[in-house]
Amino acid sequence: MDNSPYSKFVSDELILRDELAIDRTLLANERTLLAYLRSGVALFIAGVSIIHFSREGWFWAVGIACLPAGAITIAVGLWRHRKMNIAISLVRSQVEKELKTMAKP
Repeated sequence: MDNSPYSKFVSDELILRDELAIDRTLLANERTLLAYLRSGVALFIAGVSIIHFSREGWFWAVGIACLPAGAITIAVGLWRHRKMNIAISLVRSQVEKELKTMAKP
């Protein structure tokens, strides 16, 4: 038995609904990346603002902690986006390869 998530579509060609589902998955992956980037930039800006306007030592330490947290958030977002993009590409190429082998007489 094939473990591909699209194995039920092997007997027939993918219809428009299925192609659009794959496209929605790609767009959702991009939206997730943008959310990570937005969160990372917000943490970085918060850290810079806290450092600039704070007078107390402990509050200044919180601002310093926000800087690497923002950078780590951005790095994790980029890593997860790349990982998911590779997985989506593998599934799509598997389906296309299976469809080509089914089309040959």
